[in-house]
Amino acid sequence: MVDNLLPVELSTSASGGTIAVLTLVQSDRPVVVIDQSLLKQLNATLDTLPDNLEGFVLASGAPRAFVAGADLKSIMSMNDDELHTYLEYGATVFQRIADLPCTTAAAIHSVALGGGLELAMHCDGLIGCVDPEAKPFLIGLPEAGLKICPGWGGTNLLVARIDPYNAIVATANGVPMKSDSALEAKLFDAVVQSHDELIEAAKAWVSTTPTPTRNKAPSRIIDPDNRARIATALEKARADLEPSPHVDAVLDCVDTGINEGWHEAIAKEREHLVALRHTQPAQDAINAFFAKSKK
Repeated sequence: MVDNLLPVELSTSASGGTIAVLTLVQSDRPVVVIDQSLLKQLNATLDTLPDNLEGFVLASGAPRAFVAGADLKSIMSMNDDELHTYLEYGATVFQRIADLPCTTAAAIHSVALGGGLELAMHCDGLIGCVDPEAKPFLIGLPEAGLKICPGWGGTNLLVARIDPYNAIVATANGVPMKSDSALEAKLFDAVVQSHDELIEAAKAWVSTTPTPTRNKAPSRIIDPDNRARIATALEKARADLEPSPHVDAVLDCVDTGINEGWHEAIAKEREHLVALRHTQPAQDAINAFFAKSKK
């Protein structure tokens, strides 16, 4: 049983429908980080949503980040079976958002990395706060920078939202974008310049955007409409990127999405992530990351 549910605010749209805003919070951390506890809270909170919602907005209550990523220390402490179970559970919880019978959006006000961006991309839309007067924030999939790979569908989700070649190369190199670059890349479906406007803009977007057909997968993935374009991008990226275990893993996951579909691709991500974390390059990179974070 989950003791503390995440906050949900219900409001009425101009058309009279109900919109739910669910806010991710972790009182024991300075930023929101995806861990087993948060996944359980999110799962339990989704159970409380009313039926017949017109729209759903996923927000974050942490000032410094939307979601900083997954809890890497927990991931590295698990044995292979435990990690597979954890990743599968997270995928199940994320998919519950993708399955909601209403239009959904993530309200991204600041840093969204790794699992945080993957969670957001399970929503139909990404609504960003990009203040031209503020310092840009990072958004992207940095896992390959630690010589591992995404584990909750990032390799297949990002290619469906921005230029697929740029998405593949950025994911394979583990290099996030800055928010102004993400704006230029058209990652966001709508943008505001002030945090104060963000939630209302997200609510307006979900109330005026038709709900995509639900097909037991996120609405923006590799599908028949973009498969050929992504396949061409993959071959160009394969020719341009220097082979390595983590690069090869990202390319393999995109290839799996093209040829076998979403569910096989996300299973392939889990397989690669579990294996890659045992490699020496990953061990060295992750230990260096932990050492730097202590300073």
